[in-house]
Amino acid sequence: MVKSYLRFEPDASFGVISSNSNVLWLPRSSSSSASAGQVIVGSLESVIIWDIKKGEKVHKWNEIDIKAEVSCIEKHEDDLFAVGYSDGSIRVWDAKTGTSIVSFNGHKTAISALKFDASGTRLASGSRDSNVVVWDLISEVGLCRLRSHKDQITGLEFVQSIGDATEMKADEEDMSASNWLVSTSKDGFIKLWDLASQHCVETHVAHRGECWALALHGDVCMTAGGEAELKVWRLSINNGDGKKLEEQGVLMRQSRERALGIAFHPSAPFVACFGIDRAVEVWRILSQDEVKKAVNRKRRRRKEKLIAKGDEVNGQDILEEITENDVTEIYVPFVIVRTPAKVRSMDWAFTTPEFEKKDSLQVVVSLSSNCIEFYSISVPQQYKKSSPPPEYNRLYALDIPGHRTDVRSLALSSDDTMLATASNGGLKVWNVKTTNCIRTMDCGYALCSTFLPGDSILVVGTKSGQIEMYDVASSAMIDAIDAHDGALWSLQVSPDGKGLVTGSADKSVKFWSLRIVQEEIPGTRRTIPRMKLHHTRTLELTDDVLCVRQSPDGKYIAVSLLDSTIKVFFVDTLKFYLNLYGHKLPVLSMDISHDSKLLISCSADKNIKIWGLDFGDCHRSIFAHQDSIMAVQFEPNSHHFFSGSKDRLIKYWDGDKFENIQKLEGHKSEIWALVIANSGEFVVSAGHDRSIRIWQQSDDPIFLEEEREKELEELYESNLISSLDGPEESGDKEVDEVTTAAASGKQTVETLVAGERIVEALDLGVADLELLEEHDVMKKKNRNVAPPSRNAVFVALGDIAAERYVLDVLEKIKASQLQDALLLLPFEKVLSLLRFINLWAEKGWNITLSSRILFFLIRLYHRQIIANEIMRPMLSSVREHLRSAIQRQKDELGYNIAGLKYIRRAYDEEHTKEFLDEEEQRKEDEKGLKKRVFTTV
Repeated sequence: MVKSYLRFEPDASFGVISSNSNVLWLPRSSSSSASAGQVIVGSLESVIIWDIKKGEKVHKWNEIDIKAEVSCIEKHEDDLFAVGYSDGSIRVWDAKTGTSIVSFNGHKTAISALKFDASGTRLASGSRDSNVVVWDLISEVGLCRLRSHKDQITGLEFVQSIGDATEMKADEEDMSASNWLVSTSKDGFIKLWDLASQHCVETHVAHRGECWALALHGDVCMTAGGEAELKVWRLSINNGDGKKLEEQGVLMRQSRERALGIAFHPSAPFVACFGIDRAVEVWRILSQDEVKKAVNRKRRRRKEKLIAKGDEVNGQDILEEITENDVTEIYVPFVIVRTPAKVRSMDWAFTTPEFEKKDSLQVVVSLSSNCIEFYSISVPQQYKKSSPPPEYNRLYALDIPGHRTDVRSLALSSDDTMLATASNGGLKVWNVKTTNCIRTMDCGYALCSTFLPGDSILVVGTKSGQIEMYDVASSAMIDAIDAHDGALWSLQVSPDGKGLVTGSADKSVKFWSLRIVQEEIPGTRRTIPRMKLHHTRTLELTDDVLCVRQSPDGKYIAVSLLDSTIKVFFVDTLKFYLNLYGHKLPVLSMDISHDSKLLISCSADKNIKIWGLDFGDCHRSIFAHQDSIMAVQFEPNSHHFFSGSKDRLIKYWDGDKFENIQKLEGHKSEIWALVIANSGEFVVSAGHDRSIRIWQQSDDPIFLEEEREKELEELYESNLISSLDGPEESGDKEVDEVTTAAASGKQTVETLVAGERIVEALDLGVADLELLEEHDVMKKKNRNVAPPSRNAVFVALGDIAAERYVLDVLEKIKASQLQDALLLLPFEKVLSLLRFINLWAEKGWNITLSSRILFFLIRLYHRQIIANEIMRPMLSSVREHLRSAIQRQKDELGYNIAGLKYIRRAYDEEHTKEFLDEEEQRKEDEKGLKKRVFTTV
C-alpha cells in the first residue's frame, strides 16, 4: 500500500514591519480623526497598511500565487496603488476593496521605479533590466517600451505640457496632457521622452557616476548621484526647438554618502533628501521676495568688504557673481533629522487641508532596522539667519511587531499557544493564533532559548555565556547567571523537567538543577519564592560545543563538537558511549527521536545523517540542501523530521524511508531557526529576512510519486519559459540600437496555458464548422439527412455554436495576458482565428475584443498576410463587417454621451445656485441702460 503523508501549507507570516520597498504616507480622513495617518509599506511578498499612532495592522494585501518580494510602490489619489515585485511583475491594487484589479508582466528583473500620470490611466515602470514600459490601465496593455538606458532605472516622472488654459483644458479632455516622461538611470544619464512619438528627445549627463534619485515639482527637476551633490534642472517643454531640459546648478549635501531618494513637499516649500546613512536632510525653498532680499543683502555686504579693503567697487562684477538664479540662493539648508538606523525610505506625512498645521512638518521614515518612525519638525514663523536650527522630535515609532535584528532562536510553550523569539538585544513573546506580540523584553545577544516547565519562565543563552531568566507575566528579568566563559550555543530542558543542560564554546557541558529558593524582600522580613538554577555537574571536552541533546528516555546525552564529530555519553555517569564521525564540517544542530533510537544531525557540509543510537551506525547520509543546514528537528511521536537551511528552503523528510516528502518555500533569505509544535500540527521558522512563518498541517494528503511529478513539471515549465523569453535584451547589440519597441510582456505559466486553450478551442471550432458545412451540402441534396453528431463539449454547453465557444474562451483570458497568449499561436491557427473574427464582426459580438485581436495579429503577421493572396477575400469581408459594427457602436456612444450631457445640465440647473455681488450686478445693469438709445420720430 502506498504511504501518504499530510501536507504542510503556509498559514501566517509576521515579524516584518517593512522590507526593501519604499514607504508611502496615507493622510487621515475626516471620518478617522483619532488616527494620525497610515503608512503603506512592502513586507516581503505582502503589502501592509499600518496605523502609525496605534501601531496596528489595518490591511494586508497578498495573493496565494505571489511569491516574489515587493520592490516598489506608487499611489494615485490614495485609492489606486501600483506594486512592483522582484520578479518583474506589476499589480495594481484597489485600496477600497483590497484586491488586485490589473496585473502586468513586462520586465525580466525587479521593478525599481513606478509612476502614474496625472489622470491615473497610464503607468510607467522601470526595472533593473534598463527598460521603461508605459502601460495603459484602461485597456490593460503595454503602450511602448523605451530602452535607451544602459543600467537600472532609478527614477520616472510624467511631465505635463505647460500652456494656456484652453490648451490644458483640451488636453485634460482627451487625457493626453502628460505626453512627456523624464527618466534617470544608474548609467548617469537623465533622458526626456516624447510619448507621442515614443522617442528620446534629449539626453544629458546627470552625474559623473550613477544617478540614484529623481524628483519633479512643477517645472523644477532634481537628481541625486553617488557623490554628495544634488543637481537642479529646469524643464521647458514648450520651448520649441531649444533645450527643454537645462541644468540650473548644484546643491552640496552635508552627507558624503550616496543619496537614495528625493521628495518635494506637496504643499509647503520644502524638499528632503536621504541617503544610505542615518539622516534625512531638509532644504527650504525661498520665495522670490526672500531670494531678492538675500541677494541684495549679499551684494551690500560684498561692497562693504571691498570698501573696507580699499579696493575698487565694480557693481557689474558683483551682479554677475551673486544672482537670483543661483540655486544655492533658492534652496537653503533647513534641518537634518538624525535617525537611530540607516534610512531605507521616507515620505512627507502631509495632512488633508482640514487637519493641516502650519507650524510643523511631519516626516515618516522607514529604517533598515525593521521599524518605521514618525518625526515632527517645528517651523518658525519668521526665518532669521542667527536663529538656531529648528527642533524635531519623534512622535511615533512602529517597532513592536518585529525584531531589530535577525531572530536566532525560537521556543514554543508546552501548550503551543505562545511563541518566544530571541535576537540580538530583543526577546519577544507572541500569541500563535493571533500572531500579536504580547511581551517585549531586552536581552543580550541570544543564541538559544527555551520555556521552563509551567511556561511562566523563559531561559535564554547569550553569546557572552550568560543564562538569562525572564518572567513572562511581568516581562522582567529574574536572574542572570555567568554560566560559561564562551558563547552559549545550546541549551535543553532535561526530559524529567527538573534541570537544564548547556553547551558552550568554552569546551564544556554543564548540568543545572531547578530549585525554588525563598528570597527575602529587602527592608522586610517576608520572603518570596524564586526559581533558581543550581550548577550540579560539568562535562569537559576537547573542543567547542555547538549543540547538546538529551535522549527522551534520559539515558544518553549527545554533544556535537567543532571538530565535526558527535560524542554520546551516559547521563548518569558521564562515561563515553559512542563517537559518531562522518561529517566534513561542524554539526550545527541535531535531534533524538521520541523512542531514543535515532539521532539526526545536520552540518555546514549540506548533509543530513541519520544515526542509530544502539550501535552508532550511520543509517543514511542525505545530501539535503544547497547550503549550510542550520536546524533539524523530529516530529513528535514519529521518525519524520524537518530541516531548515541557508538555501531558504524547509524540507520535510521521512526518517525511515529516507525520502523527501515536501519542500516549503517562502523565506526570502537564510533560515536561522526552526521549531515544531508539541502537537505536531504546525512548524515555525525564522530567517535573515526577519520574517517568522507558521506552516500549518492540512488534511490534504501527499503522495510521493505525485510530488516528484509536480517538481519535474515545474522544472520543465521554468525551462520552457526561459527558452521562450530568449536572451537578455540589454546584451543584444542589435537591440541596443533601437530605442523603442513593442511593450510585449514575458511568457509565464498562465500565458502558456492560455495559448494552449486558444489552440484547443480553435481546433474544436474549425472541426465543428467544417462538419456543419458538410451537413449543409448534404442537406441540399437530401432534406431528410440526419443531423451531425457534434463534439461532446458543444453538446454539454447547451448545443453552443462554435464561434460562440471560441469567443468565450478568449473572453476568459485576462486582458493583460491576451497578447502574450496570441504570440504562441502558429500561423495556421492565425488563419483559423481570422475566420472566427469575420463571423464575430458579422454578428456584432464583442467588437472591442475582436478589433483588438485583429489589429494585433495584423501587426504581428503583416508580411505573411500580404504574401498570402487567398486571405484577401476574407480580409475584405472582415473590413466590411467590422467597419459597419464599429460605426454602429460609435453612433450609440455619441447618442449616450449627448444624453448624459443633457442630464448633467439639467441636474446642474436644479441643484446649483449662483451667488452674485449686488453692487457689481447693479453696475452691470446701469451699463446696459446707458447703452440704450431712444430716437424720436
